[in-house]
Amino acid sequence: MSAAAEFPARLAALRARIAAAAARAGRDPRGLRLVAVTKSASAPQVAAAYAAGLREFGENRVQDALPKLDALPADVVWHLVGHLQSNKVNKVLGRFDLIHSLDSWELAERLAEKSRERELATAVLVQVNCSGEASKSGLAPGETEDFVLSLLALPGLVVRGLMTMGPLAGGPEAARASFRQLAALRARLAARDHARLPLAELSMGMSEDFEVAVEEGATLLRVGRALFDSPGA
Repeated sequence: MSAAAEFPARLAALRARIAAAAARAGRDPRGLRLVAVTKSASAPQVAAAYAAGLREFGENRVQDALPKLDALPADVVWHLVGHLQSNKVNKVLGRFDLIHSLDSWELAERLAEKSRERELATAVLVQVNCSGEASKSGLAPGETEDFVLSLLALPGLVVRGLMTMGPLAGGPEAARASFRQLAALRARLAARDHARLPLAELSMGMSEDFEVAVEEGATLLRVGRALFDSPGA
């Protein structure tokens, strides 16, 4: 079966799982945004996703994203969900609607500086390493609040929320503590008396654990394999 013929059924099944998770948590599924991560997707699969009605896409690497940005229509909302190196900042400004992976002050300053030079306001999420794994990027939870408050005074950046990834092992339930911790961090920030708080977005949940993420308050779900990989892959 072709990618175009297969995709609508796969998308419908995924949306049904998201809706069921939202119902368990007493949430309205309309408050959840599905970001189709195209890291493993072929060009026909990406085209099929667009034809099926998806308009939010994500990529891990800048160099892989740029050809797809040029291939898809202008109404697509693009997310950079992978690590961003400082030397790639000029390539992403004005091309991505949201950067999920701000994880250092050095990167924040460079993004802000280059954004001001181009008279842009760059939307970002702060990446938090809630699982504490050395293999992951992101701020430690204990330093996140002060970091976010410092960012709010940095012209050129617009902080939209927080992002995290679940543990690499242990299955979906192993991610629950990390997701719950991220939601608690946002709640503490929301309690601050600041005109640019609360932060709207919680980016958490991937193909393996998005249902748990929905139950714990995610607003952005970064799903790739569940949409694009062949069954059994």
